[in-house]
Amino acid sequence: MGRKLKYKRVLLKLTGELFGENGGKGINFASYESIASQLINIWKKTQVDLAIVVGGGNIFRGRERSIQVDQATADYMGMLATVINGMALQEALERLGAPTRMMTAFEIKSVAEPYIRRRAIRHMEKGRIVIFTAGTGSPFFTTDSGAALRAIEINCDVILKASGVDGVYSSDPNKDAKAKMYKNLTYQEALEKHLDVMDATAFALCQKHKMPIIVFNIKNLGKLDKILKGEKIGTLVS
Repeated sequence: MGRKLKYKRVLLKLTGELFGENGGKGINFASYESIASQLINIWKKTQVDLAIVVGGGNIFRGRERSIQVDQATADYMGMLATVINGMALQEALERLGAPTRMMTAFEIKSVAEPYIRRRAIRHMEKGRIVIFTAGTGSPFFTTDSGAALRAIEINCDVILKASGVDGVYSSDPNKDAKAKMYKNLTYQEALEKHLDVMDATAFALCQKHKMPIIVFNIKNLGKLDKILKGEKIGTLVS
């Protein structure tokens, strides 16, 4: 089946809170299964080359330390949390019939392949869904930075960032009833308006390499095929 897609190779960024219980904390296996089921439907329908970066905020967020814990140690703990989410998502995807490979930014050979760029690209060429975990493998960088880096390395057409709101707003729509949603933004506009698209490092990478970002509501995950075909859902930063 021909793929009449605007975006043929994509990186999907999933925040860890999507896998948690109420409030986005802990582990909810039903959430992994629900997301996996929707992704498989889209993947089968479109034959898109799909890579996924998962966060770990439902388990541990290195930036949130109640006492003065060493930042590098906390960040490594956060990276390990993303591996747990990656394993659970991989299990759900494979149980539901999708071939996958999980790759880690530092070696944990018992559970995943270490990240090698050419191998990741080859997995996608063979029709496997690739899950990237452990961020960049270095402390002081977020999973947003990991997503931007991997998307550029494996020649993706776009980064799709799933969030809890419909797109990028002028202010927090959960707190400000007058918050305005943007349909399109340039990188410069997003920077000048101090909009929460990605962290500064990730955003700088995307801007330098002209990697477009689409921010959309996770509730629209089932409409991902429409986004892949170029339909305007969410906010496009380019």
